Amino acid sequence: MATEHLQQTSQPPACGQADEVIDPHWRRTLWAVWFANLLAAVGFSFVMPFLPLFVRDLGVADERMVSSYSGVAMFAAGMSLTIFQPIWGSLADRYGRKLMLQRAMFGGAITIALMGFSQTIWQLVIFRFMQGALTGTGSACNTMVASVTPRKHLGAAMGLLQTGLIVGNAAGPWMGGVVADTYGYRIPFFVCGALWAISGFVVLFFTTEQRVRPEERGNGNHGLREVFGRGGLAALLSAFFLSAFAVTFVGPIFPLFVEQIAQTDRAATVTGQLMAVGGIASGLACIVVGRLADRIGHRRVLVVANAGSAFFSIPHAFAQSIGQLFGLRVGWGLIAGGGGPAMNAMIGASVSPDTLGRTFGITTSAMCLGFALGPLVGGFMASGMGMRLPFIVMGILQLICALLIALFVRPKGHLEVERTSEDADEEPIAAK
Repeated sequence: MATEHLQQTSQPPACGQADEVIDPHWRRTLWAVWFANLLAAVGFSFVMPFLPLFVRDLGVADERMVSSYSGVAMFAAGMSLTIFQPIWGSLADRYGRKLMLQRAMFGGAITIALMGFSQTIWQLVIFRFMQGALTGTGSACNTMVASVTPRKHLGAAMGLLQTGLIVGNAAGPWMGGVVADTYGYRIPFFVCGALWAISGFVVLFFTTEQRVRPEERGNGNHGLREVFGRGGLAALLSAFFLSAFAVTFVGPIFPLFVEQIAQTDRAATVTGQLMAVGGIASGLACIVVGRLADRIGHRRVLVVANAGSAFFSIPHAFAQSIGQLFGLRVGWGLIAGGGGPAMNAMIGASVSPDTLGRTFGITTSAMCLGFALGPLVGGFMASGMGMRLPFIVMGILQLICALLIALFVRPKGHLEVERTSEDADEEPIAAK
C-alpha cells in the first residue's frame, strides 16, 4: 500500500522553514477529505463524460456542431475556474481551508443540480460557468490535505487523495452511463448534486483545521517564484496548463468517438466502461507511485508519467474496435496515474505552509485554463478535421509537457532526495 511504512519522526523543514506544527487529528482529516473527494468524483463523473450526448438532447441537430457546443460548455466552467481559483486560494489562507472546501462542495451541489433543468445549450453554458466559479474541489482538497499533513508524508497523502479521485472517476462513469441510457441524461445531474451535498457535510462534521494567526506564521514566505525561480515558475505553470489542455482536448468527442466505433445506441454505457477501466488502472498506479515518488523524486515520476502517457494517447487515433480502446485506456491509466499526486506533492513540499492556499490557487488556475481551452479547441478541431486527429495532438502535447518538466522545473530546497533504508520501518498513515 502507498500509505504503509511512513515514519512520524521529524525531518529538516524545506525552504528553511521553522519546525512544523502537526495537527494531532491529521489522519482523520485526511481520510474525511479522501472520502468527500471520492463522493464528489463519483458524482462529477456520473455526469460529465456524457455531456456531449446531453448537448445533442438539448436540440443541437448538426452532428458536427455537437462537439463544438460541448467544447463551449466545458470552456465555460474552465474559464470561471481560472478566474476564481486564485481568489479562493487567497481566501483559504486568510479564512481557513475547511471553509473554502465546504464552499466548493455545497456550491457544486447546487449548480450541477441546476444543469439538469437546462432547456437550451446556453442555459447549460451559464450553469457551467456558475459551477466553475463556485467549485474547484481539487484545489480545495489539495490545500486542506497539504496544510494538515506532515511534510514527510505528503507524497503518500497526495497519492491517497488522488487514488480516491481516480476510483471515483472510475465508478462514476460506469454507473452514470447505465443510468443515462436507462432514465435519460437529466437524472445523473440530480444524483451528482446529492453526492456533492453529502461530501460537504462530511467535510463539515469530520475534518479539523489548526488555524494559525498571521502574527504566528514564520517569516519564510517561500512561494512558487522563490522555490522554482522565474524561468522554472513559467515552466511549471506551463506544464500544469499543457497537462490539463492535453487531457481535456478529446473530452467533447470521446463519447461520440466511442459511438462511432461501437455502432451502438448505448454509447453512454460503453463510454462509462472505458473510462472506468482507465480509472481503475490509474488508481492502482497511484497506490504504488505515491510512495515511490517520495523515494526517487516527484519530478522524475512526472517526466515518466507524461512521456509514457503520450505513447498510449496517440494510438487512440488508429483504434478500430472497442477492444483496442479498452487496452489503450488501461495502459494510459497505468502510466499516467501517478502524475497528479506527484505534481501536487512536489508543490506542497516546496512552499511555505502559509502560502499553500495561494500556491494551489495559482497552479490550479493554470490547470483550469487548460481545462477551459482544451475542450474548446479540441471540439472545433474535431468538427472540422474529424475525431481522430485530436488524439495525436493530445500525445504531442504530453511529450512537450514532459520535456518542460525535465529541462526547466527544478525546485530549490525541495525534499527531492532519495530516502534511506530507514524508511522501511516507517509508521503507516492508517495507524492510530
